[in-house]
Amino acid sequence: MNQLQKYTWLIDTIRRAGKISLKEISDRWERNEGLSDCKPLSRATFNRWKDAIFNQFGIIISCQRVGGNLYYIENPEDINKDKLKKWMLDSFAVGNIIGENLSLKDRIVVKPIPSAYEHLTAILEAMKENRVINITYCAFNKDKYYTFPIEPYCVKLFENRWYVLSRNVQYNAMRIYGLDRIEKLEITDTMFNLPKDFSASDYFCGYYGIVVGYDIEPQRIVIRVTKDHVPYMQSLPIHHSQKLLQHTKEYSDFELYVAPTYDFIMRLLQVGTMIEVIKPLSLRKTMKEKISEMLKMYKND
Repeated sequence: MNQLQKYTWLIDTIRRAGKISLKEISDRWERNEGLSDCKPLSRATFNRWKDAIFNQFGIIISCQRVGGNLYYIENPEDINKDKLKKWMLDSFAVGNIIGENLSLKDRIVVKPIPSAYEHLTAILEAMKENRVINITYCAFNKDKYYTFPIEPYCVKLFENRWYVLSRNVQYNAMRIYGLDRIEKLEITDTMFNLPKDFSASDYFCGYYGIVVGYDIEPQRIVIRVTKDHVPYMQSLPIHHSQKLLQHTKEYSDFELYVAPTYDFIMRLLQVGTMIEVIKPLSLRKTMKEKISEMLKMYKND
């Protein structure tokens, strides 16, 4: 178990408890045989981890003296405001919870992510120093691999796949590449300058997934959702711009400001008859064409 896992275990333990004594923390640590080898957590070790957590994550673990020296997260709002930090801590927390319950492994179903983690590590290393990388890559619509240099700007996880947004040096154009399609990767000694005004979140802000550009601009989209699917839309919005316009007994209308790219259209089609595009008419027409093409596939049955 590496140090980062230990730190995230401690953060998660305190977050879940709200307030907890060092003895309770040590008891939970000792019971977690896979992490602790059944050894208690000493105060000295706890203090080292607490200081390291502040230095690495900016998370403050404080002690409430009144009531039995209870430890708590002093600045939980900092975790919630930082999307990457929250995602990472939540991911580790899930892993720790499953690790604590390996006896239930035959009753826990997970889906593997074909993301080539060894490439992710190398890409992040290159991003830290703004180094050009050479990748040997084969897109799904190609039948052979090509090797070329890219400048990695950012990475994004989308629908169980990792992608890297890069400037293709040869074409001087922004491109996005799936890590699971990379055969080989080499970090070079060539440096590149990341634009000072580049923001990964701003770059993808107006898009649903990883299909960006191609002259498709974000626009106002109104969709009508049947009453049975409304709770799903509200609990897991399609896009961060999603807003409820009106609610009736039979349906609800939602507004989104997003580019109607291929992956967004596929997302709407996945829901079938539970979503209807109201505006714009151009997207409504595109949906109608896609549905007609699907109908042709089955018309002879």
